[in-house]
Formats: sequence, structure tokens, C-alpha cells
Amino acid sequence: MKRITNYLTFFCLITFFSQVHAFDGYIEITPPQPTQAENQIEVLEIFWYGCPHCYDFEPFINDWLKTKPDNVMFRRMPGIFQKSWIPHAKAYYTAEKLGVLNSIHNAMFKAIHQKKKKLSNDSSIKKFFINNNVSKSDFKKTYESDEINTKIKQAYIMGQRYKITGVPAVIVNGKYMVSGTTAGGFENMIKVINLLIEQESSVTE
Repeated sequence: MKRITNYLTFFCLITFFSQVHAFDGYIEITPPQPTQAENQIEVLEIFWYGCPHCYDFEPFINDWLKTKPDNVMFRRMPGIFQKSWIPHAKAYYTAEKLGVLNSIHNAMFKAIHQKKKKLSNDSSIKKFFINNNVSKSDFKKTYESDEINTKIKQAYIMGQRYKITGVPAVIVNGKYMVSGTTAGGFENMIKVINLLIEQESSVTE
């Protein structure tokens, strides 16, 4: 178990060091990727429910959301680096589609990292949703839908385009990747994100 934990810790922290701006705390994404934000700056968090560092980063990003600039659109995207991560990604998109993301998102993190529940397969995730007041039929219809499977494929493709190899990672406006490693910790991640937002805001003015 210790070996598995150490592996996950290493995997969550590892980052892509090509084109690192060492003194600025980010990696430039080449080529820049399109965003979903119209006339706004997009901040995209990439995460995995099974990652302890993603769980630890949640309070930082949630505090930042309380004061984020009005010209910023924030969204999340589950990371998919291997097949075993797909159930967690499907859980995220299912909760989003059913309109229960606000309650399910935090509950998933707490179940895995506080209550030590694995939630590693379709069956355990179905039970988790049912225990969190989602009907079995609604879960099954959504979780197994073509729409969710399409989102999974899109998330995988975008992860490849961002050259993400570790989570948590934050993409600013499709151009810059910020992680705990590039920025030097979670507090610095927020600082770098804010600086990049200021930089992008000045470009669009």
C-alpha cells in the first residue's frame, strides 16, 4: 500500500518541463488551445478525484473562486491519463449533467480521501450516487449515455493537447499551464494564475 501511495504522489506531482518559464511559475502551451469562454479569460482546473494533491488543492481554488475577477470564466475538466481514471471522469460529467455537481464534487473527494472509499469502478460509483440522493435510473441513463462518453473522449484529447502529465494543473486561457511544481506550491499557483489573468486582461483591453 505504501508503494502504491508513493507512486500516486509521484504521478500527481510530475509535470511536463518543456518550455518552462522557471521564474514565472508556468509552462507555455504550444500551440495555444481554444477555450470555451466568449469574451472572457478561461481558467481551467484539471484534476483527478483519486489524487491526494488535487484534494489538498481544493480549498485554495475554492477560496480563489470567491474573489475571481468578473472577466474570468472558471471550469473544471477531469484528467484521464489511464483507463482506470475513466469512472471518476464519468462521475464528474454525470453529476454535472444531472445538476448535482455542487454536492457530488466535494462528496467524492471526501469519500475517497477522508472515508477511504475506493470508488474505483462503475458499481461503486453508482452506489455512491444513489446514497447521495440520485435515482438509480437517472444515474444509469446519464452515466452510460453517448453524451458522457463523448465528453470523456474530448477530455482525453484536450489533456493530450495541453501536454498534461500531472494533476492538479490549471490552464489559463488555453496558453499557460500552472502546477504546484512549476509555481512552487499551491499558494504560489494562485499567485501565478492571478498574474497570468492580469497579463491576459491587458492584452484584450
